[in-house]
Amino acid sequence: MPLTDANTPTVQSFSNTIVPTINAKAWMVMDVSSGQIIAQSNPDERVAPASLTKLMTASLVFSAIDNHRLRLDQRVTVSEKAWKTGGSRMFIEVNKEVSIGDLLQGMIVQSGNDATIQLAESVSGSVDVFVDQMNKQAQAFGMRNTHFADPTGLPSPETYTTVRDLSVLAQHIIKDYPDYYHYFSQQEFTYNKIRQPNRNGLLSRNLGVDGLKTGHTDDAGYCLISTAKRDDRRLVVIMMGTKTIREREQFSQQLLDWGYQNFEARTFAPAGQAVISPRVYEGELKNVNLGTANGVVVTVPRDQAQNVQMLTQLNRKMVAPIAKGEALGTVQFVLDGKIVKQDTLVALEDIPQAGFFGRLWDKVVQLF
Repeated sequence: MPLTDANTPTVQSFSNTIVPTINAKAWMVMDVSSGQIIAQSNPDERVAPASLTKLMTASLVFSAIDNHRLRLDQRVTVSEKAWKTGGSRMFIEVNKEVSIGDLLQGMIVQSGNDATIQLAESVSGSVDVFVDQMNKQAQAFGMRNTHFADPTGLPSPETYTTVRDLSVLAQHIIKDYPDYYHYFSQQEFTYNKIRQPNRNGLLSRNLGVDGLKTGHTDDAGYCLISTAKRDDRRLVVIMMGTKTIREREQFSQQLLDWGYQNFEARTFAPAGQAVISPRVYEGELKNVNLGTANGVVVTVPRDQAQNVQMLTQLNRKMVAPIAKGEALGTVQFVLDGKIVKQDTLVALEDIPQAGFFGRLWDKVVQLF
């Protein structure tokens, strides 16, 4: 997953496009296809995540299911701790059985804190152990400015994050767990004869929005991570700390529309396709094809793609043997003299050493 920092340029900085006025504590709009930040405000300011915390909880539950430690149809007995948990609720009942699949819907669709605690206990045996796993996962993801005190996001000075870190978490949810992503677009869930709608009001507006999660506490304000897919291109907006539900939805929709209208993503280096083929010495072949391992998609201001220049740099002289996948250089994509994005160039094939006389000849050639 590509990580950004305070020195990473936004795509908007290469454009004269005016950024919408957004009245929120912090926000970001990102193009998931390229991993680039289109625009942002206060991305590294510490904020309370509220129920966006449940995305990390969901990540660990999805992983437990994938690793066969849990099953969606598995039934667990509701604990008193889960049943007593305050805040938004799924309304599970103590000592009664409920399936992991229903608990996931209760957590994701209804934002139920009771369902969240029950899932944490089901994965790890106790909430404390689960929270420790949450924080280890955050560090593994590269979320350097995030800490969790519980699985639900209830107010605590020990629960904090940043917009930048939440963008990393959102990308992992989208890319790592496609089999479970449909839960985030589910518009309602009924449990125990109680019907509750998804709190993400953008899901029903025919905008291509299919996730991701809402949050609210008095400290955090109204928060929303929204993501939409239009013409096979996915954007994510992280909105933190608006004053009302209406504002978090209005500002999120505004940024999604603005991002799609003013910026585009282009594939400049398809995966497995040679970018350059430099001379190889002492090898069975005279050239090696270098390309990118996963392909490079670059987001640029609309109608600026034709102005992007591709520059390459090799790490060393190409002398065999060379192993397929070996990192041998970098490729930079430059617009207006500034680097928009860069990636590693790797060998697309093995280049074995030549025989004795072939190597000897190339050693002589290199002298001149």
